Amino acid sequence: MELTKKRLAGITFALTIIYFISLIFLPESIVGNRGDNFFLFAPRLLFLAGTAAVATAFVLLFVFKRKFVMGQLFAFQRYKYYMGLMIKRDFISRYRKSIFGVIWSWLNPLLMMLVMAAVFSHLFRWDVEHFPVYLFSGQLIFNFFSEGTTQSMTSLISNEAIIKKIYVPKYVFPLTKLLSAFVNMAFTFIAFLIILLFSGVQLQWTLILMPIPIFYTFVFTLGVSMFISSFAVFYRDVTHLWGVLMQLLFFLTPIMYPVDILPDWIIPFYWLNPMVHFVEYFRDVAMFGVVPNLWANMVCIGFAVASLCLGTYMFMSKQDKYIHNM
Repeated sequence: MELTKKRLAGITFALTIIYFISLIFLPESIVGNRGDNFFLFAPRLLFLAGTAAVATAFVLLFVFKRKFVMGQLFAFQRYKYYMGLMIKRDFISRYRKSIFGVIWSWLNPLLMMLVMAAVFSHLFRWDVEHFPVYLFSGQLIFNFFSEGTTQSMTSLISNEAIIKKIYVPKYVFPLTKLLSAFVNMAFTFIAFLIILLFSGVQLQWTLILMPIPIFYTFVFTLGVSMFISSFAVFYRDVTHLWGVLMQLLFFLTPIMYPVDILPDWIIPFYWLNPMVHFVEYFRDVAMFGVVPNLWANMVCIGFAVASLCLGTYMFMSKQDKYIHNM
């Protein structure tokens, strides 16, 4: 049986209903406190069910579209050397003709963290223990998302000459920019570990779980990058608006302030911000020694998978039109 888009959508809807009914009977230790009003708790169960259904549909897509998936993986293998050269070029050009060179990858985030920590810890006096680590951990995740999406957004436009002359899988360009941002984040991560060691934060075994929120953020960022890089080819206005949106998202994410300063009425809307969940997950395992529960993981997976599916669909469905709109 051929797995068409319509059938896949139907399967996803049916699985959502099945998972939703199943979650109703699971203990609160898994799905969280139900409270007195089930109708207020139902959206959480629906989100869990929808996330599980989308993940299952994603697996089915890999199984039934194995030939297509293997073809894309083969193309990835074929052009990985080219991607490596592009990542190396971006990394070298970033620090070309600078005295400190690659050391800036540690110095820049450290200096920014020191400035912001001095301003916000003394000027606003928020009661956050180990505020520099709290601030740096939020910056690490958010800056990776911001840099990855910003660079990927113009990756197709800036490589117009290559796209028009030779065949290269077009997803290579946003993916390469994202990997370049990931390499830069890896150096920043080393600086974060140094701050963590000398900050007085009690080190917990949960530190080994730090790659999990980074992976969630990577998948989410990849989906967003593919979506906006495709959108930017047809509407260049998005390249001007994205910086403004990143600034707004920065202030809507608890990077430099604690969540408990927010009024109660804004919390339900506040948690709709995906970056909140990725930042909080990273802080839980890096600073507080907390193992995030099923709900925290399902929310992160849900946002990541939804972003990847939407971004991939948008990118692949429009890729034949890119060359005529550059």
